Amino acid sequence: MRFVHLTRLLLPFSAAFVLAGCLDSGGSSGSDDTSTGRVHFLGVSGLDYQTASQTGTTDDQGLFRYYPGETLSFNVGNLPIVSDVPAREYVTFLEFLPETRDALNTPGVNDEELRDHTISEQQQLNNITLLNMTRFLMALNWTENVPEGSGIDIRTRVIDQLNAALSDPDLPNAVDFNVNQAEFTAEDSPANQLLAQICFYPEDDELCSAPPTDDDINNAPPRPENDDDIDPDTDYREDLENLRNRILQAVRTLEDADNERARTYLRRELNAITREIGRRYYLADHKANHDASDTEIKTVAIRKIGGEPELAQLEAISKREQDVVVHSWSWQDADVDYFVAGPSGGESELLINFRPGNTYRWVRKQLRVVID
Repeated sequence: MRFVHLTRLLLPFSAAFVLAGCLDSGGSSGSDDTSTGRVHFLGVSGLDYQTASQTGTTDDQGLFRYYPGETLSFNVGNLPIVSDVPAREYVTFLEFLPETRDALNTPGVNDEELRDHTISEQQQLNNITLLNMTRFLMALNWTENVPEGSGIDIRTRVIDQLNAALSDPDLPNAVDFNVNQAEFTAEDSPANQLLAQICFYPEDDELCSAPPTDDDINNAPPRPENDDDIDPDTDYREDLENLRNRILQAVRTLEDADNERARTYLRRELNAITREIGRRYYLADHKANHDASDTEIKTVAIRKIGGEPELAQLEAISKREQDVVVHSWSWQDADVDYFVAGPSGGESELLINFRPGNTYRWVRKQLRVVID
């Protein structure tokens, strides 16, 4: 069935069936018949995952294995993070939560009246539970910040310290990501109490030692004014004060990963996934030339590198309908029909917007049509 653009009716979702283990399913195949997915584009390492059939820990690329149709549970060590997350090629923190995950399936409409999933993504970045979870996982990154071009790196040393803190009866054994942010980020919140037990330096670094107490500092001798009188084997009061300050300043808190840093990180990852998916598709032509007298219907096909497009939805517009008119389109055939309507010297861009069947994301391609 071909869709005539003048009606602008919503298209039905396709019932495209994705075969397990196929590269064309979006998600590389493992050495067995499982598929490989990834947490974010640049990865989140150190997450223990479980599906109905698979268990493991995400590597430095954030990879996990699954069978299509399974759901995922994620832990950091002994700390549960989320469960019942649909497994797919890319899983982001937005898909960790049912409310944000469901909202992604309703795209916004941009200024060109084309559906745009990025509008829905941006709207979800104010979700408090999402921000709480993102900030906590970013705070577990080995370095204080998650640099551009890097994923979240949750190392074994961090996980071991977290597990030790979780087993301490005097410390919280869980983190509630659903509370309001004032409660979540409070100095004595469960998340901050657990973070305070983790040293993000090598085990033998002095910053991982207990800070000198007031008694230690008060009982220490003051540093001599004359450098010749300084004993290198003596801990002086000023040295201990300085050491305590450096140890306390090295304690990680949620303030080190504030809301704006969390949003910046999420945008970066979401945009990278969109670019990667978009690179897999192209138009059979990027430019077309037609005589003004040639008013027959022309077709431009959508193609995918290494497979069939398998689209779920499709729409198209002409930027200058007085010159080139979109006649119809077909998501089943993955193509758009158009015809020339203007005089010689006219031209238009066709904006072809489509959603592949295995993602909520929309991909846009452009065809320049020149009338000779």
